[in-house]
Amino acid sequence: MSAMKLTAAGDAMIFRRLPGAYAGFEAVRDFIARGDFRFCNLETTVHRYETYAAAVSGGSWFCAPPEVLEDMRAFGFNALSAANNHAMDYSHAGLLKTLSYIREAGFACAGTGATLADAAAPAYVDTLAGRFALIGACSTFHADAMAGEQTRSMPGRPGLNGVRHHTVYRLPEAQLRALRQIADDVMINAAADITRAEGYAPPLPANEAAFGDLRFEAAQEPGQHTCVNETDMLRVEKSIREARFMADYVVVAMHSHELRARSKEEPAAFYEQFARRCIDAGAHAVIGTGPHLLRPIEIYKGCPIFYSLGDFVLQLETIARAPADMYEKQGMTGGEGLDELFDARSGGGKRGLYYSKVMFESVVPFWEVENGVLTRLELLPVELGFGQPRSTGGWPRPRHDGGILERLAAMSEPYGTKIRVRDGVGTVEL
Repeated sequence: MSAMKLTAAGDAMIFRRLPGAYAGFEAVRDFIARGDFRFCNLETTVHRYETYAAAVSGGSWFCAPPEVLEDMRAFGFNALSAANNHAMDYSHAGLLKTLSYIREAGFACAGTGATLADAAAPAYVDTLAGRFALIGACSTFHADAMAGEQTRSMPGRPGLNGVRHHTVYRLPEAQLRALRQIADDVMINAAADITRAEGYAPPLPANEAAFGDLRFEAAQEPGQHTCVNETDMLRVEKSIREARFMADYVVVAMHSHELRARSKEEPAAFYEQFARRCIDAGAHAVIGTGPHLLRPIEIYKGCPIFYSLGDFVLQLETIARAPADMYEKQGMTGGEGLDELFDARSGGGKRGLYYSKVMFESVVPFWEVENGVLTRLELLPVELGFGQPRSTGGWPRPRHDGGILERLAAMSEPYGTKIRVRDGVGTVEL
C-alpha cells in the first residue's frame, strides 16, 4: 500500500463567509491539501434558525449558515467531527439539522447522531491511498446532550458520543474529617443520605466522603484524580475495532475542555487514559480539540496524540443572533444589541477567548504513514489575526516567527516529544 497522508486542524468556530483568498489563505489551504484525509472539528450548529435555542449551551449559542460548509470545503477538509459542547445549542432539532446540512455538503462526519449507536459509529473517507475511519467523541457536555441508546421498546435519542469521567478529590484524614463535619452542619448530603439509607443508592466506601455531588477520599497529600467512564470507553473501543476491520487507518477525534490542574494547557488524567487506551485498542491517531489553545503532543506506541490543536477559525463575537438565556447570563433583558452583550461579557474587551493571544495560535499537523508506521510529522504554525477588527480577524494564516512552535515544544517535552524548528516549520523527531 502506498503512503497514507493526513492533515488536521482544531476548532472551527466559523459564523460568516470566507471573503476570498485573503493573505495567507492559499498557504494554509495548500498545506492542508497535502493530506489524503483532511480533518477539522466543526464547532457550531449549522442551520437557518429553523429551531429554538436550548435552555443551556456550550457557553454561547452557536449557529452558522449552511454556506459556511462551502468555505470549509475551500480550505480542503473532507472529514468533520460535530461532537463538541456546542452540538446541542439548538436542541435535538438543531443537531439533526446540522447533520443533514453536513451530509448534504458531502463531508464524512462523526460524533453525533439520531441515536447513541449513530453518534458512536465510524465515518469513512475513501481515497486512492486507502480507507480512513473517523470516530468522534466529546467529554465536555451537559448531561442532556449525550445521545441515547435504542432499546427493544424505546427509540434512541439524538445527541453526541459522550465520554464521561469520574473525579475523586483527595484530602489528608484531618481535612476529610473536617469536611464531613461541614457537610453535616450545612446538611448538604441530607437527601442523598436518606436515599442510601433506603437502599436506593450504594453506601459510600469507608475512606470516602461526599460533599453534594463531589467525592473525596483520604490521601497523604491533597489533590484530585480523574478516570474515564468504563462504559463509554468500551463503546469507543468497540467502534475502533469495527473501524479497524473496515478501514486501513483509524482516527479518534476527542473534544475535551477538562484540565489537570490550574493550567488549560495540561490535559486531564482521564483524557490521557482515554487517548492511550484508544491506541491500545487499535486506533492510529487521536486528534484533540476543545480548550481553544495548544496542548502537548505525545507519540504513544508510534502513534500521534494531539491533546489539542487549538482554534482554526475564531469568530466568537460575530454570531448573528443570541437567545434571551445568553442575555440573562449577563444580567440583561434581551432587548440590548449584540455589541452590548459582548461588551458586558468581556468587561469592555478585557477578558475572554477573544482577548487572549494564545487563543489565536495553533498548528496544523501533516503526518505520513507507511504500512501503519508513522514516518513523518510536520507542524505548520498558524495565527488567527489577534487584535484585528472583527470584520477581518479570526481566519488562519501561517505565522513562522511567533514562538508558537517553541511554546508547543516546551509543553510536549515532558511527554518525551522532541520538536525541531527549522525555517518556521516544526518537525517531530521520530
